[in-house]
Amino acid sequence: MNTQEAKRVLETALICASQALSVAELRRLFDDTIAADTVRALLDELRGDWQERGVELVRLAQGWRFQSRAEMQPFLDRLYPEKPQKYSRAVLETLAIIAYRQPVTRGDIEEIRGVVVNAQIIRQLEDRGWVEVIGHREAPGRPALLATTAQFLDDLGLKTLDALPPLGERGDMLPNFDGLQQRLPEIESLEAPQATPRQEAPDPAAVDAEPGEHHPPSETTEVVQPASMPRSAPEGALPND
Repeated sequence: MNTQEAKRVLETALICASQALSVAELRRLFDDTIAADTVRALLDELRGDWQERGVELVRLAQGWRFQSRAEMQPFLDRLYPEKPQKYSRAVLETLAIIAYRQPVTRGDIEEIRGVVVNAQIIRQLEDRGWVEVIGHREAPGRPALLATTAQFLDDLGLKTLDALPPLGERGDMLPNFDGLQQRLPEIESLEAPQATPRQEAPDPAAVDAEPGEHHPPSETTEVVQPASMPRSAPEGALPND
C-alpha cells in the first residue's frame, strides 16, 4: 500500500468515526503493519491537504477527528435555528471550578461558590462523561477528588487544559464560566432537581440560589482550600498513542 492509499484509508475512517480516534486505533486499520510514527506523519500530511477547506483535521485529547472550522459555525447555525437550552449557572459554575481548580472535592466547590452543591449536579456531569473521581483526599471522611476527563476536552475541541479560556486578569476565584459556556457543545442543558431544605425556616441568603441548591447555614464546617489551577492536563488526558 502506497502513501496515497494509506491516507485515503485514514481519511475515510476519520470521517466515518463518531468520536476521535487514537493513533493506536488507526494502526489497526492496517493490521499494525504501519508504525505509529508513520501514521502520525500521514495524519500531518492529511491535515495539510484539508488546510483550505471548511473542515479541518485536529488532534484532541483522545486522538484525531475531523470537525468544522470555527468560521463556518454562523453558516451551519442557519440549518438549526432552534438551539437547545443553555446550561444553568449552577451546572456551569460547578463544571468550571472543577476544570480550572482540579482536583477538587465537593466541599471545595461549595467553598468557592458559597452555596451547597446538589449531588445530582455532580452525578449528571459524571454521566455526561465530563467529570470523574480520580482519588480521595487524605482528610476526615476521605472526600472524593473530582477532575475533568479526556472526553470533556474532546467535546470542547481542546487538546489540553492549558487551552481553556483564560481566567480573569486578577485570577478570580470563580473561573471564567462565560468563556467556558461558549465552547460547550449545544446539547440539552443539565439541570438538577429541587433539593430538600435542611430546615423548615428558610434562610434569607438562599433567596437568590440556583434551582437544586441552597446557601449553607451560618455555621459551616471548615473546608479544605482547593488546589491551584493545573499547568497541564492530568494523567489520562493525553492522546492514547
